[in-house]
Amino acid sequence: MHLDGDLSHTLWNTAEAAQAAGVTVDVIYQWKRRGKITPVNRRGWPRYRAMDILRAEQATRERAGRTHLAA
Repeated sequence: MHLDGDLSHTLWNTAEAAQAAGVTVDVIYQWKRRGKITPVNRRGWPRYRAMDILRAEQATRERAGRTHLAA
């Protein structure tokens, strides 16, 4: 997955979002249920803004006291 380019307009499906954030798809669903991320489309499979996913991941890391992605 490439994280270059204009991520404010890049949309990811659930699996792509999970891969980019280094989490499972279940975590993406949890973030959605908790209101941390919101899909941009109203119909079909959910799509998420890349920047929203990366911000949610960063906030989760900061709350957990981690400063970098786990390998």
